[in-house]
Amino acid sequence: MGDYHALKPGEFVDDQGAVHDMVPSSVIASVLAAKAAAEQYGRAVRFDFLDDQAVRWMLFQRREDTEKGSILGCLLAVPLFFFGLGAWPFWDLVASQNSRTFQIGFIVVDALIVCGSILATYLARRRTLLDPTIRNMRCRVRLYRKIVGIARRGGADIPSLYPYYGMYVTSRKFFPDAPERPIPEKEEPA
Repeated sequence: MGDYHALKPGEFVDDQGAVHDMVPSSVIASVLAAKAAAEQYGRAVRFDFLDDQAVRWMLFQRREDTEKGSILGCLLAVPLFFFGLGAWPFWDLVASQNSRTFQIGFIVVDALIVCGSILATYLARRRTLLDPTIRNMRCRVRLYRKIVGIARRGGADIPSLYPYYGMYVTSRKFFPDAPERPIPEKEEPA
């Protein structure tokens, strides 16, 4: 889902790739506590949470970020799963029947592979974990989810799972000097 303009206005894509309709900002703003939170958080992170086009672009960026992380995470999770959880049955069925030298060698090699997988995962994601533009987007998405929750609890007609994604736990700090990603121009057919 790499084309922002392929979606109809008012639509966004969730973590599983399903297209959903956005909840208009007027629905969120109808709950005074949510409107106040949107304004307060908006000042803190320099973002208008009541601007539907800005929220749609933010949700699109979030989907791109999640998609990149998901592909990489799956590729690196296979060896981690195989050598992490697979070590126990191998130990029980094979290594425990062999010499002490084989057992120690197995433990050392397995630990190196598991630690190497964890390190590779961190290094592969390090650039996006430290990029202030991406971290700002994650921070805004986290706050948007809070605002939507306030509106839902305040009686707004918002689906229970909206905005259809989980929390970002690595997005607490906002970087005011970070550049913003502009909304791409719509390409005209040649």
